[in-house]
Amino acid sequence: MKCPYCGAEDTKVIDSRPADDNASIRRRRQCETCGKRFTTYEKLETLPLMVIKKDNSREPYDRSKIEAGIVTSCHKRPVSVEQISRLIDEIENEVFSLGDKEVPTKIIGEKVMEKLRLLDEVAYVRFASVYREFKDVKTFMDEIGRLLGRKNV
Repeated sequence: MKCPYCGAEDTKVIDSRPADDNASIRRRRQCETCGKRFTTYEKLETLPLMVIKKDNSREPYDRSKIEAGIVTSCHKRPVSVEQISRLIDEIENEVFSLGDKEVPTKIIGEKVMEKLRLLDEVAYVRFASVYREFKDVKTFMDEIGRLLGRKNV
């Protein structure tokens, strides 16, 4: 494993343990050259999942796209990197457990919004405003009203 800090190829495993309900292995590594430590995760490679976009085009599933959207939504919110990583893992587990080779972006987007709503309501509204393409303030306020309505019920 290449060191993310100095690029050296000599790293050693310091600790290994199961992660994500035994769905992956978490490894703590240390670079033999610079001495810095970092964490890697080893997961079972699955068949490539294709995502069906709104225009019916297809592209391979890309975790980094979900991560970028969630990180942007959580900017300056009290949400840790670990919480974001767990959230993405949960979404991935749900999407992959569907057993389909192709999944519409709508399903993935709805799962992201469902998880974000439970994690942080401000991040949820930020994500929803982009994902649902709010056209005006009224649409934005309607979504906030629905969110508040759920809390009061």
